[in-house]
Amino acid sequence: MSNLDRQAELSVCGGRGFVVAEPVRELLTPRRVRLGESTEVRRLLPNLGRRMVGAWAFVDHYGPDDIAGEPGMQVPPHPHMGLQTVSWLHDGEVLHRDSLGSLRTIRPRELGLMTSGRAISHSEESPRSHARFLHGAQLWVALPDAHRHVEPHFQHHTDLPAVSAPGLTATLILGELDGTTSPGTTYTPITGADIALTAGAEARLPLDPDFEYAVLSMSGQAEVDGVPVLPGSMLYLGCGRTGLPLRADTDAGLMLLGGEPFEEEIVMWWNFVGRSHEEIEEARQGWMETSRFGEVRGYDGDRLPAPELPPVTLKPRGRVR
Repeated sequence: MSNLDRQAELSVCGGRGFVVAEPVRELLTPRRVRLGESTEVRRLLPNLGRRMVGAWAFVDHYGPDDIAGEPGMQVPPHPHMGLQTVSWLHDGEVLHRDSLGSLRTIRPRELGLMTSGRAISHSEESPRSHARFLHGAQLWVALPDAHRHVEPHFQHHTDLPAVSAPGLTATLILGELDGTTSPGTTYTPITGADIALTAGAEARLPLDPDFEYAVLSMSGQAEVDGVPVLPGSMLYLGCGRTGLPLRADTDAGLMLLGGEPFEEEIVMWWNFVGRSHEEIEEARQGWMETSRFGEVRGYDGDRLPAPELPPVTLKPRGRVR
């Protein structure tokens, strides 16, 4: 999914100096962003107070939207560099096309994982004949320097492993949880899991104390470590935890995001992750003026033009905590 913000700002993210090394409970308020004509997303990362969680660098939550008689999601071809995109649905379908020739319809609880590496472009749209509701999350994972120029590739996994306990099912999206591993390719120690809780459930999820974590609420009424988390909000949890208490008053859906703190400082702008203003500028020119990012064939419409890049020199950001 694209960052469609026409006033996109350069952001410096990452670095262990910005990680909270102890357990905390920081409730992050989303920013509402229009995505095309009929979709509005709640952007949780990057956030004014929190830029990354492990290698997770971008989190949008959208829906549930009633798109009966509407076009639904319509994101024109756009470029990516230096990251992986993770498409995750609870309702609806998203048709993915990319410059490698991939064409896949992603459905609920299926993993659509695109590794941009050095350069790729793609589009995302609701199929012409689509379900009434659209509800999901779009996430980015920053690639470390050693792997950020890998050859681009796309993976679609329809059968993912799960961890179960009374009243809880955790489907592994990426990485590892409680000895279970997702088939999705990863480049840093990371965890991504979709958690389904039944009404009245009380459970404790095992965590790695070396990871930092956050929980995104997708639906229902749940408490995370005693904190009520409403749908569309995210609770940042810091590091140092060996377990996470969860409780649900109704059937509820959560996403657990975690990973080893990302050591490198990165520069994020629009749909690119780089290491300098100059690198981002070269990527923008590559999208607008050359064939660097390839061509998405079959999308009915024009590709997305890049916004203007702010002519500024980036400075390291201050500590969050």
